[in-house]
Amino acid sequence: MKAVVLDTDDRFRLSELDRPVPGPGQVAIAVRYAGIQWGDELVRRGHFPVPRPFVAGFEAAGQVVDVGPGVDGALLGRAVTALTGGGAFAEVVIASAALTFDAGGLDPRTAAAFGWATPTAYDLIHTVTQVRPGERVLVHAAAGGVGTMAAQFARAAGAGRIVGVVGDSERAAYAARFGYDRLITRAEFAEAGENGPTGEEPFDVALDPVGGPTRLASLRWLAPQGRLAMYGALAGSAPAALDSDELLMSGRSALSYNSDLLSRTHPERLADSARHALRAVAEGHIRPDITAEYEMTDLDQALDRLAGGRAYGKSIVRIAPHVT
Repeated sequence: MKAVVLDTDDRFRLSELDRPVPGPGQVAIAVRYAGIQWGDELVRRGHFPVPRPFVAGFEAAGQVVDVGPGVDGALLGRAVTALTGGGAFAEVVIASAALTFDAGGLDPRTAAAFGWATPTAYDLIHTVTQVRPGERVLVHAAAGGVGTMAAQFARAAGAGRIVGVVGDSERAAYAARFGYDRLITRAEFAEAGENGPTGEEPFDVALDPVGGPTRLASLRWLAPQGRLAMYGALAGSAPAALDSDELLMSGRSALSYNSDLLSRTHPERLADSARHALRAVAEGHIRPDITAEYEMTDLDQALDRLAGGRAYGKSIVRIAPHVT
């Protein structure tokens, strides 16, 4: 089968590999489309200790073509979307049956765009911060895959005002399509005075994949009983020391969310959230926005755009499998 392999020189190459066989609790999926996410870039940079050569890709949409021991054979032939531990940039990928979901109501492109970002956004709004009607929500990286869907989930949850932080005015214009009441740039956020980045009431919820000074500023501009959700470190490993006594006195909370860890420790929780999120997409309440589609040979270009901040919304790779 054809697969895109990340080699020891940090470049991707289209290669021929043996078709993988599912083990206990696993399924084999003939991939039609695969989603691109930040984890692919982290793998390319060597942040994750994976053996090289490595077939990356953590989001797959296609058709189940084989099942391992202990998996219901009724899944054979079913159109699915899956959250994987790698291997999605190939004509066949192995996935955990527990994190493989029926996608019969979606076209395969949308099913691939669902990816990890949609259940992450769902969990950030509904499970971690538990946004309530009327609350004010601040979303960093507002034009990204999680940010565009977090705004939609927050609006559906009844949020009273949703403010997004973006890199520049072009990204603000893009993010405005997803329900934000106001967009500000990272520079405006960093230069905000004592009244906060918007000069309005403090926020009840802040979603932060950035870290460092951004994390501390977001926490400072929360209302009493406000909740900060930390789910990434785009700024790198810059330390951000939190004052536990101040948190206690103000009632503010700093909460973390790691979907990859959740998939390994409590996959049933992630699966439950993914099914709720998938239903919202299938019913048209939430819309993943596909802004770019690449061929398997263009993966380096796709990740260069992502790493350079030139990718909006969701990018996917067309696999178009020849395996049946």
